[in-house]
Amino acid sequence: MDTRERDQLPFLLLLPNLVTIAGMCLGLTSIRYAMVGRFETAVVLLVLAALIDGMDGLIARRLRATSDFGAELDSLSDFLCFAVAPGLLVYRFALGEANALGWVFVLVFAAAGCLRLARFNVMRGGAGDGKTHFTGVPAPAGAMMALLPVFLTLSGLFDARQAPFLTALWLGLVGLLMISRVPTLSPKAMRVPRWGVGVMLIGTATAMGLMFTRIWLLMLLLDLIYIATLLPGIWRMKGRILR
Repeated sequence: MDTRERDQLPFLLLLPNLVTIAGMCLGLTSIRYAMVGRFETAVVLLVLAALIDGMDGLIARRLRATSDFGAELDSLSDFLCFAVAPGLLVYRFALGEANALGWVFVLVFAAAGCLRLARFNVMRGGAGDGKTHFTGVPAPAGAMMALLPVFLTLSGLFDARQAPFLTALWLGLVGLLMISRVPTLSPKAMRVPRWGVGVMLIGTATAMGLMFTRIWLLMLLLDLIYIATLLPGIWRMKGRILR
């Protein structure tokens, strides 16, 4: 093999990293649209970034192109897309009148996202130990939870801009959940009873209908469903603390 061949890499090995960079660009562009007040576009870009975040790792595993470089790149992209961008979006959307207090909670959320990703990087070498759950709310899920006030407003159910203090508190709470020990179920560990199959099929059809008619209501419902899955773990943690 000559020197030129050794300096070249197969395109398929670069594909997962290209997908990660695409997701990072979506997050950065979301910040740009949030700064000019185009919040719906900014939210859509963050949702797309979250979907892409689930693709790059899958592509890397399928192509056997996983690497330490790709893992670090993914974490840096996640910090931008799911810690910085959601905090800035919520601040511009609903916390401007809260002034310094609102910005403090944005910093809390961003710092929590950074700590979450740093801890994940440190623990990454111990993956595959048989655990059936993650610890703490993952960064993409935390970003979607942070956008709950935006979903409430865009769906027309409640204007979060009229309650900036509550919105700021919610942002801080989500940040704490991201670095907490709250167990969250892994999709691989989930088991669906037979009667639940029909419910899931009907729910999927309903979700598809809402996607093309009431997209913000759909995002709100998905957020609330995810939050409901966290409640048992939060309750168990509360019980351990009280004892």
